[in-house]
Amino acid sequence: MDELPLDQVRTLLAVVDEGTFDAAAAALHVTPSAVSQRVKALEQRTGRVLLMRTKPVRPTESGEVVVRFARQLARLELDARAELGLVAEQGPVRIPVAVNADSLATWFLPALTRVPQDPPICFELYREDEAHTTALLREGQVMAAVTSSPDPVAGCTVRRLGLVRYRAVAAPEFAAVHFRGALPEDLCEAPTVVFDRRDGLQDAFVRSLTRGRSGAGPIRHLVPTSDGFRDAVAFGLGWGMVPEPQAEPLLRSGRLVELAPARPMDVPLYWQQWKLDSPALSTLAEVVATAAAEALLTDRGSASPEQP
Repeated sequence: MDELPLDQVRTLLAVVDEGTFDAAAAALHVTPSAVSQRVKALEQRTGRVLLMRTKPVRPTESGEVVVRFARQLARLELDARAELGLVAEQGPVRIPVAVNADSLATWFLPALTRVPQDPPICFELYREDEAHTTALLREGQVMAAVTSSPDPVAGCTVRRLGLVRYRAVAAPEFAAVHFRGALPEDLCEAPTVVFDRRDGLQDAFVRSLTRGRSGAGPIRHLVPTSDGFRDAVAFGLGWGMVPEPQAEPLLRSGRLVELAPARPMDVPLYWQQWKLDSPALSTLAEVVATAAAEALLTDRGSASPEQP
């Protein structure tokens, strides 16, 4: 295989984005038969199945590599057109980014206001758990991600942002009822608030106290927004791990009490992005790194403006 024909690569991307061969054909202004032939030709050229013929169509693991390449190619083309002054009809630069909910609720959105808007940039944010944002990078849906993974996705660079400190907290009335004995054993039984079914932070905290013997209790309330999660804990629905910036005001006011003041949990965050010479993406990366240095903790346990 000497090259990947660009028309075939773009056709594969259209099928993935549109969800069906017919929809891709309409978007490309060709026949469905032409779309099918291009995809088959690309699969023959690569020697791999690139698409799962489901509804909607999904890329295989090999297909994700080609889709990511297609999106990067499109980004490079737009940047080249911008440098040549040919973007008048193209509109603003679009940068899709995957971000975890707690970062969105605390430091990430204010950071975006610092990004220069000349030329204009549109942010397309995908909310996802920090342990799973890299999946969107791998699939090529986003150009960058805030993630807890230090392992770079293929074709991406990694930059450490800092630590998010979580505190195990509960409403005073809830704590008085559910935490009367030994904390590790009580946590295994007490109702818990979790962000979604993939939220393992509460389980990880309990396992750290029980030396891996047990996780959080079976009664779990799913509250899939960062502010809603904090409020659910403050209202006494269950206990939970709340980011320190969100927990501190409620701890000071007495609406929350800390269950294990000496046992916070620090979650490292990283910035992963495509290896592209894209001015807009580079600018965003610098702004995010600066904002994270101001808002997050270093490994020494305190916020630092020098955090790289």
